[in-house]
Amino acid sequence: ATMCMAMGPGDDMFESTRIIGQNIYLKARELYEEASQEVTGPLSSAHQWVNMTDVSVEINATHTVKTCKPALGYSFAAGTIDGVGAFNFTQGLVEGDPFWDGIRDQLLGEPSNETIACQKPKPILFSTGEMTRPHPWHPDIVDVQMAAIGSLAIVAVPGELTTMSGRRLREAVKREFDSHGTPGMDVVIAGLCNVYTHYITTYEEYQAQRYEAASTIYGPHTLSAYIQLYRGLARAIATDAVQDLPRGPEPPVFNIGNLTLVPSLIADRVPANKTFGDVLQDVRRQYRVGEVAEVTFVGMNPRNSAENATKHNFLTVERYTSTSYSWHVVQNDASWDTRFYWTKGLLGQSNVTIEWHIPHGTEPGVYRIRYFGHCRKRLSDGHTVSIPFEGTSSVFEITSL
Repeated sequence: ATMCMAMGPGDDMFESTRIIGQNIYLKARELYEEASQEVTGPLSSAHQWVNMTDVSVEINATHTVKTCKPALGYSFAAGTIDGVGAFNFTQGLVEGDPFWDGIRDQLLGEPSNETIACQKPKPILFSTGEMTRPHPWHPDIVDVQMAAIGSLAIVAVPGELTTMSGRRLREAVKREFDSHGTPGMDVVIAGLCNVYTHYITTYEEYQAQRYEAASTIYGPHTLSAYIQLYRGLARAIATDAVQDLPRGPEPPVFNIGNLTLVPSLIADRVPANKTFGDVLQDVRRQYRVGEVAEVTFVGMNPRNSAENATKHNFLTVERYTSTSYSWHVVQNDASWDTRFYWTKGLLGQSNVTIEWHIPHGTEPGVYRIRYFGHCRKRLSDGHTVSIPFEGTSSVFEITSL
């Protein structure tokens, strides 16, 4: 699978991100500027807690199906072509593997016959609905929600819908409004709201068990369950009966205490005869627009700054103004043209390399790059404190030629 990776539209991820982000922005701006329909009318909303592992869905007048306890299938481990998995997992797997089943059973426990039957044709890799240590691995109780602003209905979904799933849900909600005296509603789906429950595929997509289907944790009838639930919310809003909706079972609150998988921070250290912020590899004296100014400092773990400062820049690019005899920030770590690389070394030592990809339109002049951090120091009583420091490159000139 690692031989089949999708790339683009740029030459690398930075360039691809810029192109995709710019295209989205341009289209959003175009739609905003050309908008002609004014949204007017009352504001209303509806919300319910639902046990998604036990929803009965009426398929037709004679058939009822149910959702399942959460589980992830084999193809979940395959990933997709923009982020592939490992080993011999591929998309479209509808049968398990004795080797991986044996490892699963020994390490995580064997799925129950009930879950296996409910999730078919998904071969179960992780029976997350039956894994409860130290806490449940997937939620049983999720919330469904809808807000209406005049003729606009926003469907807040706790997961990622495939294209066809989104179309079916949107059309079902629209028909529900139409049938209860509220025609012409514009229905918009807002995914990944309130809680995350992986993907939501159609029943047909579920049978194929590609990555998204293997990640549809509540089984083959997940979409049908959501459609039924959101139709109920739309009906309540359209008939002004939101107050009559059952609140539903609220989710449990877990006290995770000090439970964390993030390794503890250790005291930062520096090489001999160096201090934090010292320059290890300096900038050149002169650059042209389009080149990359680069400097490497004696650094520290960036988590020290992230955990000890609410407002903090890791870096700034500054230009000297001769009229005021002062330095002015022109870019920082939020700027597209800067890069911040932390290289972890041994025994608490680390380096930080800062790059500035000098963009077109940069004014010629004198510049410098500054680095800001917090080092973690252990006191004699055993406690550790974070101490701010900074480093500054040599000045360099940007020329127009």
